[in-house]
Amino acid sequence: MLWLIGLGIEGLSGMNMKGREILKTCDLIYIERFTGYLSDADLSKLRAYCKHNDNDVNVVGRLFVEDGREILEQAVNSKVALIVYGEALIATTYIELFIRATKRGIKVEVIHSASGITSLIGESGLQIYKFGRVSTIMSEPQSAISVYSTLLDNLLLGNHTLILTEYSETKDNISPFFLDPTVALKKLMDVEKDQRSRAFTEETFVLVASRIGRTDKKIISGQVRSLLEIDYGTGPHSLIVPGRLHFVEKEAICCITSVLDEPDENSSHVMRISTRMVEKYIPSVKRTVNELRKRLPTDSTQYKGIIAVLDNAEYYVQDAEKFLNQGKNELAVLSVGYAEGLIDAISFQRGLDPW
Repeated sequence: MLWLIGLGIEGLSGMNMKGREILKTCDLIYIERFTGYLSDADLSKLRAYCKHNDNDVNVVGRLFVEDGREILEQAVNSKVALIVYGEALIATTYIELFIRATKRGIKVEVIHSASGITSLIGESGLQIYKFGRVSTIMSEPQSAISVYSTLLDNLLLGNHTLILTEYSETKDNISPFFLDPTVALKKLMDVEKDQRSRAFTEETFVLVASRIGRTDKKIISGQVRSLLEIDYGTGPHSLIVPGRLHFVEKEAICCITSVLDEPDENSSHVMRISTRMVEKYIPSVKRTVNELRKRLPTDSTQYKGIIAVLDNAEYYVQDAEKFLNQGKNELAVLSVGYAEGLIDAISFQRGLDPW
């Protein structure tokens, strides 16, 4: 028998009564502290509570749980409980363990509890059904690129983005590592310099949530330039980048969070790559067509073919502008591409270099 017991986000006091009663019947209890932060004080209280029958209580790390073989072997003939920070099935590690146990014929029961993710979304005042994909930003540089991509996709749809920040136990198990929000903000701004989609600039409005579930919790909101000046203290931390804001959400942000700047709309500032391409190439094509027309003789009867091609190029540019205004970005890119192709054809045929 395997029990997956959600601890909640408030330590032992957050575990529900059903979970506590089940622990009294277990032969072996594992406690993990890698999917979320569990303080030494909470860990001591939890271990003390679990030792009521002198049963075996072990604090385990990520590799032990991900490997899972020892847990599953013991669950074949014994009652084993695995205490998970927050909600028991939020992390994919535990879903995978659930599946493996089921395939081996091991009975699995889940005790659900408060999730840190849903809790911090609720305390932000934002509506949960307006959130897009969740992402996690880590210390390694490449992590920010993936997060930025998720953020851009969400903003283009008008959705809010929850960005979890790295947390890990250090080898000495004394001082856990929390990625500082200012580091995360700077990493995303560095990606913005390359991507230039306006998904994360100094003006982007962000909420920084710290230590949700603890008495010293704090949620600070404002533009990135303001948030970079704040000392957020110890973690865990999370960032929320709002998309389109309902007026009730704006009111909630102002009432619930510590506001540094007026809540602002982020989705209206972002730009698709296709939009940026079209806006860049349309003026270029127009200038090139005008340049080619200037090179044609005044008596251009013999150049009727070229004139017709240039006319068609301008028609394609007009189509591109129309499609762009209609939000049909892919068609706009195709149209401006056709216009450039016609100009290139003239260039190759006549030995001109209008670009």
